[in-house]
Amino acid sequence: MLTVIGEGLIDVVRRPSGTESHPGGSPLNVAIGLARLDHPVQFIGRYGDDAHGRMLTEHLKGSGVLVPLPADTAPTSVATAQLDHHGAASYHFDLDWHLPDLRDRLDTLLSATTLVHTGSIAAVLEPGADQVLHVVERARPRATIGFDPNCRPTITSDPDVVRGRVERFVALADVVKASDEDLAWLYPGVDPLESARRWLALGAPEGPAIVVVTRGADGPWAVCRAGEAQANPPRVRVADTVGAGDSFMAALLSGIVDRELDGAQRRPELRRLDVRELQRILEFAARAAAVTVSRPGANPPNRAEVRAGAPAPSSAPAEGGAL
Repeated sequence: MLTVIGEGLIDVVRRPSGTESHPGGSPLNVAIGLARLDHPVQFIGRYGDDAHGRMLTEHLKGSGVLVPLPADTAPTSVATAQLDHHGAASYHFDLDWHLPDLRDRLDTLLSATTLVHTGSIAAVLEPGADQVLHVVERARPRATIGFDPNCRPTITSDPDVVRGRVERFVALADVVKASDEDLAWLYPGVDPLESARRWLALGAPEGPAIVVVTRGADGPWAVCRAGEAQANPPRVRVADTVGAGDSFMAALLSGIVDRELDGAQRRPELRRLDVRELQRILEFAARAAAVTVSRPGANPPNRAEVRAGAPAPSSAPAEGGAL
């Protein structure tokens, strides 16, 4: 069992052509992505007992994700994404991020879990962020930890505060993914690849085994104990970039699970991952993200779609900006 903990929300997407509403939230998208890649997944998050909350639960269950926590009485969170003519998104959030008291249920929720993933708003916005940190600390002795900061400066505008919180999660994580934009915001004036190399040393000797940087059209790059790897992104015509990084993260974790490297007992083997195998994982994750950017909204692919690849561009191709 894989466990994703974090925010679920409704993405209200405003395009030049009109407005649509879709289930979203970075951790929720990762849970959907993992389920569509044929992994058993549960999602631990919050949502309201309202129409938006019912949309989230139907979306999760429709992809086979288990939802062990009930709805609460607060409104479901909403993110409004404004898309420009190139499909790039800017966001406005109306959030309520907290979790119920999980102390009496946590051992049961995590009993069969071999991997826990979190990130984004859930890791930095109080009061839920401290609860998420507690879950990760409790899970780490038994499970691989995945983390994606997916920074949202419009919500948490002080990089000094966010940096400290992010580094606490990085030090506990085994597999970390960040965009070059995340790292540039957290560490102004520092090469994002150098920041990733520094993250690899956080929590040493038990810090991350893999740190990945996504770089838009330049493709993903990663560092592990054996060295560095990168992959060329597929060329696709971009519908929009919503959810592309989350599809990449789900496929990155899927690559770890497919190789039976999940679970705390496999941590030494994960740290011995060689560069060639890391490159194969990056290529798989980049293909998943390319499928997502080729169609509207946060719509992660299934395994057959990743194998088939994104539709080829018909003319004047654009690169997948969120890869």
